[in-house]
Amino acid sequence: MKSNPPIQFGHYATLNEFIDTFPMRSPVLLMVENDPAVIDIEYWIDLYKRTHAQAITLAAGGYVAYYPTRIPYHHKSKFLAENQDLFGTLVERCKQIGMQYVFARTDPHAVHQDVYDAHPEWIAEDIKGNKIRHWTFPEAWVTCALGSYNFEFMNEVNCEIVSNYDVEFIFSNRWAGQGSGICYCENCRRMFYDTTKQKLPLKADMDDPVYLCYLEWREERLFKLANLWTSEIKKIKPGGFFIPNSGGGATSGVDMVRLADSVPFLIADRQTRPVDGTPWMNGKNAKEFRATMGRKPVFAGVNVGICGEKYRWMDSTKSQAELTLWLAEAVANGMVPRYTKHSSVVYNDRWVKPVEKFFDWLYRSESYLRNIAPVAEVGLVISQQTGRYYGKGKGQNKVEDPINGWYQALVESRVPFEMIHEKLLDNARLQGIKTLILPNTAALSDPQCDAIRRFVQQGGNLVATFEATLYDEMGNKRTDFGLSDLFGVSLAGDIAGPLKNTYLNIEKNQAGNWHPLVKGLEDAGRIVHGGYRLPVEARVHFCEKPVTLVPTYPDLPMEELYPRELRTDIAEVYIREIGSSRIVYFPWDIDRVFWEILNEDHLVLLSNAVIWANGGKGPVEVEGPGVLDIAVWLQKNSLTVNLVNLTNPMMMRGSFRTLLPVGQQIVRVRLPEGKTLKQVKLLWDTRTPVIRQIESNLIEVIVPGIEAIEIVAFDLE
Repeated sequence: MKSNPPIQFGHYATLNEFIDTFPMRSPVLLMVENDPAVIDIEYWIDLYKRTHAQAITLAAGGYVAYYPTRIPYHHKSKFLAENQDLFGTLVERCKQIGMQYVFARTDPHAVHQDVYDAHPEWIAEDIKGNKIRHWTFPEAWVTCALGSYNFEFMNEVNCEIVSNYDVEFIFSNRWAGQGSGICYCENCRRMFYDTTKQKLPLKADMDDPVYLCYLEWREERLFKLANLWTSEIKKIKPGGFFIPNSGGGATSGVDMVRLADSVPFLIADRQTRPVDGTPWMNGKNAKEFRATMGRKPVFAGVNVGICGEKYRWMDSTKSQAELTLWLAEAVANGMVPRYTKHSSVVYNDRWVKPVEKFFDWLYRSESYLRNIAPVAEVGLVISQQTGRYYGKGKGQNKVEDPINGWYQALVESRVPFEMIHEKLLDNARLQGIKTLILPNTAALSDPQCDAIRRFVQQGGNLVATFEATLYDEMGNKRTDFGLSDLFGVSLAGDIAGPLKNTYLNIEKNQAGNWHPLVKGLEDAGRIVHGGYRLPVEARVHFCEKPVTLVPTYPDLPMEELYPRELRTDIAEVYIREIGSSRIVYFPWDIDRVFWEILNEDHLVLLSNAVIWANGGKGPVEVEGPGVLDIAVWLQKNSLTVNLVNLTNPMMMRGSFRTLLPVGQQIVRVRLPEGKTLKQVKLLWDTRTPVIRQIESNLIEVIVPGIEAIEIVAFDLE
């Protein structure tokens, strides 16, 4: 029997070879319709040389073709001259200066009037049967992503591009259509009925089983489309793939595990931080993708302009400090950095110098950026099941906010950590992880709970909050927590809240000592509670009750503002040890409320909980002023400690106006077992650092200061 040939990845025969040689510096040029008439190709080629570009993403076709397409109704730029091939010329010039790959970008989400006239069946419809005009450019029409436009027309476009140009990868923007919106065109109505024997749901309603069925059907249809495009590309270029613009965290609409299995790399299209976001959100983006992608490369989306969900000033320029920090977060957390420019015309060139400086540094530091594995002992669980079936349209508040609360707390606590996907709670993915955090991870299946239980039985530690494991994988509420045996408590009633004037007493134990959980709160007396709490009852004896409930009392009229009970014995954190494992459970929304109000006392509790459970901060400790995002990585012959300086009045709401350097940092690292130290280098500040060997494998390094990013590189042998 003839065996199938091995799958190729680009120019390489194996995935590992592909990963080990993948380009590390990659710009993006997204042409607009008039670019064929105005582009200065030499300007861009010179910039790519100065930034040592190894690959590039170029707009190719879809809504507008930048080459002489022969496909009917594939709109060729009206500025493209008769014998001009802008895309082809750029591909050739980029390859001439040594770029490994050109990624061809297509955009199939909209079409022009002639397509509407010839193929109305390709256009999306609303529930009343009206064809949908583009929401920002009404002269264009929105396509149906699930029908013949994508499955036939765009497949032909993809094949034309890879047939005629030195291109193996097609990246499609907005390929999945209207997000979670429902297309009611005749094709979608028919296909959904043929598959499910049901009519399309009337609206997006997570309590409607038909809508849940629709989401599953839509996802299957999209994966079928992605597989078709890849298979057709491979017939022409065996190493080629379709790379979808999809994915992300707990509220992502695409199964990230399934997506990660189907591609050699992905692009994380978060081009700027949200209005109320932090710079570490680009690092979070990296961790979310790595939770399923593992070692497979993930490109960072870094736009030189200001282009969030609400405001899209594509021809603008970020402040130099903001642009540098967004790039630094990507690099420190393991993504391949890109810089993206929409339109070849540069109206404001203040982004050029910081990009040149940063990418020249990347070029000089490349050997220390080819990461093999992160080094972290703490894992923060992300759950798409929880996002979809528990969040039910309120995923930001109920799911993402608790994750963000923990993320902020871990960054401020200088604890290196990774993110762990709910479907990958296996020994391979948990290797090196000593402590798991469940940030209100409500919807977990019985097998997933069993996986966490085995992790604890093998010596792992657990920290959980609020409704963690109270629902199954489909969002159905259990009668008790799925891990009540580990928490040591059972559900004893309905959620209480919102709590408006409720407090916590800080308590000594019976011996008159403070538990490590309340270290730093010894003089507090009492602190504020959260927004919601679950009444629980203990299943086992708890020796310690370091935090107890002060019940709600009126906050108005002011004369009624006094506690009816000064003290109770109701614990609001449950701490226990099972063998060598440590368990901490908060029956309230401490992580969500911390993200909302950033209360210092809540930070202390979160920080102490994970450090106590883990038995320390992990593989590296960093002492010094400021707020630093810390990531530790192993390379083939080195270990690196990545330090990103977030210390800035604009940290919680951008953008940075300027970079504010922090002073001396003391970095202590335990070297991997069996490795000896050859030398230590600072990659940004090239001065020779002060080094002290505390023990045979414990090294202390003095970092003089950090402006945006510093990487302490330990060469090993």
